[in-house]
Amino acid sequence: MPRKRDDNRLDPRARHLLRSLIGRYIRDGEPVGSQTLARHAGLDVSPATIRNILADLEDAGLLASPHTSAGRVPTPQGYRVFVDSLLQLRPLPDSELARLRHELPVGSGTRALLGNASELLSAMSHFVGVVSVPRREQFAFRHIDFVPLDAQRVLAILVFADNDVQNRIIQTRRPYDGGELERVANYLNHHFAGRPLADIRTTLLRELRAARSEMETRLASTVELAEQALAGDGQSAHSDGVLLAGQTRLMSVQDLSDLDRLRELFETFARKREILQLLERTLRAPGVRIFIGEETGLAPLEGMSLVTAPYRSGGTADGQVLGVLGVIGPTRMAYERVIPVVQAAAEVLGAAIDAP
Repeated sequence: MPRKRDDNRLDPRARHLLRSLIGRYIRDGEPVGSQTLARHAGLDVSPATIRNILADLEDAGLLASPHTSAGRVPTPQGYRVFVDSLLQLRPLPDSELARLRHELPVGSGTRALLGNASELLSAMSHFVGVVSVPRREQFAFRHIDFVPLDAQRVLAILVFADNDVQNRIIQTRRPYDGGELERVANYLNHHFAGRPLADIRTTLLRELRAARSEMETRLASTVELAEQALAGDGQSAHSDGVLLAGQTRLMSVQDLSDLDRLRELFETFARKREILQLLERTLRAPGVRIFIGEETGLAPLEGMSLVTAPYRSGGTADGQVLGVLGVIGPTRMAYERVIPVVQAAAEVLGAAIDAP
């Protein structure tokens, strides 16, 4: 997990030079030398003094010297100090916040919102946008209908509070006629609309155990249909559990020009399972989390960073956590731009999803 590095031993000049060097390296992608910093860092010190400070930062593991250049580049540890204590963040511009709200409007339905969110994160960051999909049992059930298909199959049509519609085929132990299916649907709609699936299943089983004979038959039929129609089974609003967009943008990133490296990345994206597990590690973490290089625990993501934030129902701090979204890109990313984008997208997406 990301750990905040103690950089109290860095004096103000060292902090200033580290911030200036990393900012210039992120912008230009070239190792930064002492002469460049002497001209642009805004400190009234000689290049010799700057070289000494850079050497100390290198000894501390915050900078490295590529063999082909006299300049220096940040290490993952240097980036960690940068994002934890040296980064100067500004709120997302009003125009970009308006774009998020326009593309993620309330009432669009979860599937559309999640797909739009991953595309927007990619477009606004120029890297890979990723969104974990909420578990379906987190959403309140709004309405259900049953349609007989044949002697032992029934189609359940479920409408959820976030406007998602799902069709599920139920295998039954005996035939059900249309009238019986209608009575079961009416019972569920009347007594359980607005409640989460797990709550409905628990209540039905409790009522069946407590029922007297005159109600037992009706409740047994209801339980048989409801157990399958309202099953959670870890199902999400999308079968993959995670949506990604913009993977091909990484092909134009200077730091990722190695074809074998790109192949490993794309294979990891295609499997999705590891990415989902990484996102789920941040479900309970408040605010933005940043994984740099090996902090992800995934070898193909070494040299990459992941910026994440949980999104909550209603978009408020006390809302129910529904999932996590974020951006995957090279460690040399413009964190001061990506972090506000991720933070704002989480708030806007959460506010747009209705999951009471």
